[in-house]
Amino acid sequence: MNDTPLTGMPPVFLVDDEEHVLNSLSLFLRGSGFKEVVTVQDSRDLMPLMLRQKAMTVILDLFMPNLSGIELLPEIIRHFPEVPVVVVTASQEVETAVTCMREGAFDYLVKPVERTRFVTSVRRAVDTFLLRQEVHALKSYLIHGGLNHREAFGRILTNSAQMRGIFQYIEAVAGSGETILITGETGVGKGLLAEAAHRVSGRTGGFISLNVAGLDDTLFSDTLFGHRKGAFSGADSNREGLVARAAGGTLFLDEIGDLKAASQVKLLRLLQEQSYYPLGSDVPKLSSARIVAATNNDLRKMVANGEFRQDLYYRLTSHRVEIPPLRERTEDIPLLLGFFTQEAARAMNKAVPNTPPQLLTLLAAHHFPGNVRELRALIFDAVARHPAGPTLSMESFHQAIRDHNQPTGAPTDRNPQENSASPSGMFSSGQFPTLKDGIDAMVHEAMRRANNNQGIAATLLGITRQSLNRRLMNMRAKQSSLDLE
Repeated sequence: MNDTPLTGMPPVFLVDDEEHVLNSLSLFLRGSGFKEVVTVQDSRDLMPLMLRQKAMTVILDLFMPNLSGIELLPEIIRHFPEVPVVVVTASQEVETAVTCMREGAFDYLVKPVERTRFVTSVRRAVDTFLLRQEVHALKSYLIHGGLNHREAFGRILTNSAQMRGIFQYIEAVAGSGETILITGETGVGKGLLAEAAHRVSGRTGGFISLNVAGLDDTLFSDTLFGHRKGAFSGADSNREGLVARAAGGTLFLDEIGDLKAASQVKLLRLLQEQSYYPLGSDVPKLSSARIVAATNNDLRKMVANGEFRQDLYYRLTSHRVEIPPLRERTEDIPLLLGFFTQEAARAMNKAVPNTPPQLLTLLAAHHFPGNVRELRALIFDAVARHPAGPTLSMESFHQAIRDHNQPTGAPTDRNPQENSASPSGMFSSGQFPTLKDGIDAMVHEAMRRANNNQGIAATLLGITRQSLNRRLMNMRAKQSSLDLE
């Protein structure tokens, strides 16, 4: 159970006419990190209080004098549908439980309730509340944040202001017909953004996609431009290419940085003249397809090295956007985690497991070289391995990140100062650090990134938790001896 305080959040409301129940349940919650807990002993005070103060979750007893929970429950659901209600009562009647769930209760617990079961239920309710708030905030921003076609970007799940700025830019340029170059690391969602650009463009043709990596010039030309009967051995009939199929729509060329030199010339001609020649034909055909390209390569560096045509580069970059990697928009991880967990559970016909709060800390500290695609694969693997139980195991995540952080033994030409594991400024004093100093600094950095969670820090360091604990004890002992001097 995560004991991180939920500070800055609305309170959890505890409603029960028995003072000792209020005290014990509030102690359970406060001891588990819920610092904002409001107790209500007179049930008649609840609705006026909720009108004045926003609640994150309501924990409601059913049988109370004056105004019962049975009467309150539908009122709460009707006036505050975003607030989950957890019913806690001494009644073990199945009919009562069924009635509460039909009325909209989030969960139904029978007194005396076991602490772990109680806190887990409340945490699930809080997670649901926060997810509803995120969805509401996102909808509000899309409505008032300048996007006229917010539905076009619906497949790209994000809470990132930077990503929303990219959406606004894409919407602004999508109707121009000029080429768009989308850059970013593998797995950030370049294809999804290309599809969104097509949807907001208003173009009536289709969205046609081609990954050009590995295509030789002949295959590229045939795939893109088509051929005439007899153009080459085996060409028994005319075949139109993807440019023709994308007429009036969008042709998306992925991995454009891998395009062969001869094919670069033909693509440049298509962009300059808006015409092309099918293989075996000397009659040009006009193109009405809009080109959107994507790459994870640095095309400017490739141009400087003579690996990519400069004139083609400028033709492709009429409009250019770069999607930030997942590690630079960690605010998206909770949203993606919830979505992919549900998607994986549906695909495997399993119940959707709860995700432990510590998992977010672990994922936020991970580098994610494979970005959103890697996160999705990690989650699908974890759900596939998940046995019967309410909470998703973190073991597969720990193992995958440990494997990623294991040194490969391969030589590297990176400057040690550029190593992401080296804390900033370690080499700036002019005095080269000792090996022990370097290890201590790495331990400090791992603990900082893990929010002092030793299990997560040990995973980042690629060592066992016991080894990390021993090193921390030695570091504290050393510090204490220095303080005494």
